[in-house]
Amino acid sequence: MKLEIGNFYVQDIVFGEKTFFQNGVLTINKEEALKVVLEDDNIISADLVIAKKGDPIRITPVKEAVEPRCKVSGGVMFPGVTNKLMPVGKGRTHVLKESCVLAVGEHWGGFQDGLIDMSGPGAKQTIFSELLNICLVANTNEEFERHEQQKKNKALRWAAMRLAEYLGNCVKDLEPEELEVYENPPLDQRSKKVNQLPNVVYVLQLQSQMLESGYNALVYGWDANSMLPTLMNPNELLDGAIVSGSFMPSSSKISTYQHANNATIKRLMKEHGETINFLGVIVSNLNVQLEEKQRSAFFVRQLATSLGAEGAIVSEEGYGNPDSDFILVINELEDAGIKVVGITNECTGRDGKSQSLVDLSEKADAIVSTGNVSQYIQLEPMEVVIGELEALARDGNSGGWDGSVLKEGSIQMENNGIFCADSSSGNHHKTVVEY
Repeated sequence: MKLEIGNFYVQDIVFGEKTFFQNGVLTINKEEALKVVLEDDNIISADLVIAKKGDPIRITPVKEAVEPRCKVSGGVMFPGVTNKLMPVGKGRTHVLKESCVLAVGEHWGGFQDGLIDMSGPGAKQTIFSELLNICLVANTNEEFERHEQQKKNKALRWAAMRLAEYLGNCVKDLEPEELEVYENPPLDQRSKKVNQLPNVVYVLQLQSQMLESGYNALVYGWDANSMLPTLMNPNELLDGAIVSGSFMPSSSKISTYQHANNATIKRLMKEHGETINFLGVIVSNLNVQLEEKQRSAFFVRQLATSLGAEGAIVSEEGYGNPDSDFILVINELEDAGIKVVGITNECTGRDGKSQSLVDLSEKADAIVSTGNVSQYIQLEPMEVVIGELEALARDGNSGGWDGSVLKEGSIQMENNGIFCADSSSGNHHKTVVEY
């Protein structure tokens, strides 16, 4: 399977009479773009606002992030979700790099929605402060969940995908500045040299704890709650086969943008044939009941051992209850003789002294931490707020509380509420320093 990613690097974004890309500038016809957004009658008001790196801008509540892309050949965007169900991971996809569509609530937020600062200390918490963001700020008539702490945010999330594809289509017929090629041949067609390298598999545990449909991550439009661990070609993930869900604290979320730009997968692909034999991605889920957790762990072990894996990276989306799924999988793989490195965030309390994971094991002796969700953050006021700052304190944001927003516009919160601050895909610039 061969996938070509054609990159067009966006240096600036402006509004104009038509939507096109030229000399590094993405020009957007706002009226035409909003027509794409308003195809859903559930959206009752919408606007587009541009937020650039270094701007004195605070954005909240952020619900989703999607990279502007289009398929040139070999599939569709967001298969089984906004477009018909088709295989992806081959052919060519064109991408407007360094740009991003953010779905932002005009008024209402929730537990799973986050905050992004485009400058100042808060900007260091998330990669999205480094992008050129097209903020889709909208309100919907989804009254049934307006005052619910957990929201599906369907209308806004789907609109963000449609808008991202609309913008991506402006480079469909252009020649990209850069072409990335990803090839992952079948296991029986690999050279002797490659097969002599250490066999490594990547296990991606998607957030899927909600029994009701509409909240969980989607794989080809399939609710991850109802799936069993499945082997996928890494190209499929890099080509949009997975859409982010709308459940869990915002800092732990893997957005749709990050699924398609999964840095761990890209590094494994780079190392394939040089230092490792990358076998593929085992996409798993995170469950509520113990028997379901155990079943998934067994299936992950069975797939990994059948592939002949000698090493594995296990990546957990979320924390708390999912920690038990994370540790169960690590135990099963280690018991099978497979060396494991885990990637997860921690919940160690503001003082850093609490137990980092809900479940622990001596076999989980190699873990990459992506941050402490309880980290206490104080941020000064911003000149501009996109969305509604009050939502941070009013609507149950996982990192906010009554009193988070002070009168002068400064805020106090936990890392929990920063959008994708410590997600486990590898797409962030945090590091650990030992003192």
